[in-house]
Amino acid sequence: MNSSKMIPPMRVPEQWAGAASTILSFFFILDMIRRWCPRELYRRLTTFLLELDRYFYPSIRVSIHEFTGSNLRPHEAYPAVEAYLSVNSSKTVKKLKAEMVKDRRKLVFTMDENERVIDEFQGVQMTWISSKTRTPQGQGGPGTLYSGNPEPERRHYRLVFHKRYRELVFGPYLEHVIKTGKEICQRNRQRKLFTNGHHRSSWSYILFDHPATFETLAMEPEKKTKIIKDLLTFKESKDFYARIGKAWKRGYLLYGPPGTGKSTMIAAMANLLEYDIYDLELTSVAGNTELRRLLTETTGKSIIVIEDIDCSLDLTGQRKKVAGKNPPDVKKDMGKSSKSGDKGESSGSGTGSKVTLSGLLNFIDGLWSACCGERIIVFTTNHVDKLDPALTRRGRMDMHIKLSYCSFEAFKVLAKNYLQLEDHPLFQSIRNLMEVTEITPADVAESLMPKSPDQDAERCLRILIQALQEAKEKQEAEEKQEAKKEVKEKECDKVSLWVLLRKYLTPYTVFHLDPAICVQRE
Repeated sequence: MNSSKMIPPMRVPEQWAGAASTILSFFFILDMIRRWCPRELYRRLTTFLLELDRYFYPSIRVSIHEFTGSNLRPHEAYPAVEAYLSVNSSKTVKKLKAEMVKDRRKLVFTMDENERVIDEFQGVQMTWISSKTRTPQGQGGPGTLYSGNPEPERRHYRLVFHKRYRELVFGPYLEHVIKTGKEICQRNRQRKLFTNGHHRSSWSYILFDHPATFETLAMEPEKKTKIIKDLLTFKESKDFYARIGKAWKRGYLLYGPPGTGKSTMIAAMANLLEYDIYDLELTSVAGNTELRRLLTETTGKSIIVIEDIDCSLDLTGQRKKVAGKNPPDVKKDMGKSSKSGDKGESSGSGTGSKVTLSGLLNFIDGLWSACCGERIIVFTTNHVDKLDPALTRRGRMDMHIKLSYCSFEAFKVLAKNYLQLEDHPLFQSIRNLMEVTEITPADVAESLMPKSPDQDAERCLRILIQALQEAKEKQEAEEKQEAKKEVKEKECDKVSLWVLLRKYLTPYTVFHLDPAICVQRE
């Protein structure tokens, strides 16, 4: 019997080496075809392969990107999808991202890039894949249409499902995902405070955790109630604004001396409405084009704030050049100025910013202001008389709120906040002093704040009374000084009139001892 030799089986490492060699050869040939194949032939070959893939590949892929269009605005569905997938991703996905939720007591997990999670809806399985695309410099991103720096990477989610479930996915399933995701976002939402000061061409943010409310705001109850009603009415007026054909926005002008609570008022508004805050630093904006881009990157349910607008830029200098024009004609008269603002004519008084008054007016209520609804614009100033009338008229700044010196009603709010007092025998003395003395709520709060553990409420009230008496004495001294100055100016006017009369009247004029009285006789 002939015995045949047994061939030893190929070892596993050699098998892997052969497979790797085959794969490398395939990619080498593919790269050579891409380089040396005529472009038209390569395009037709690629199209054929894609058609072949569509024919044999039974799945449909839907991508939801972080930004829409040319990356001008965040995609409203993206955070909802991210929140929805966070429920299942923590159970199956291996690479996760952890973030704090609203109460900062627990973490919320979402899947990291290049991870996938399987979701089931009405017995049908769908696959979600988290991915990231790289945008070449100068292609896509905000920097394409505007002067900002383009973002190199954009995140997106890809939904993959069988084509037989198209109607189910495009109908009930995606509606279920968006609705559930928005509910989760609302529960876990952390409001943010944005600023453009650190990065000129984009927004950066920190979590907004200011404790101010209207209950703790030092203000007369009637004025406070009026503002609260106006804010809540605006929040619920989406259909009303759509019916009258106006953008869903409202402007508030807060003006008054320093220390009267303008910034605290903004924080209280944000807490009442549960809005984000965008603190816009005009001196960091290069020009009108960048200002528009920053506006498009804001979201709904937000408050855009420009504090101390009279100091941010010289926005009245251009109005002097068009003297004699009516305020409604400003935008028309300064159309060229708006365009030249991006080319080199600065209105920033040495700040390097080329934002013009026309550009700011368009920012407030121009066509670009309607790019996102449910938005409040707030200006603050210490000198409202310095602002251009076109900037503060109704329709741009719809509600003007004067925050003045501390009244007795405002003091009672501060006393309750700082000392937990609703009444005290010293309150009457404080009331009498406040009726004749100007003092800001910030100064009152400083006097009421205990400086040591053994400083009781009565001691704080006496410190306030002392501060009021000093402010009263200072105020009386200033009034006396002002009265003396007025008397001196009147005497100077009389002397000047006497000199003019002596110079220009005829020699027949006879002057009495009082130089301000002149009697002419023949």
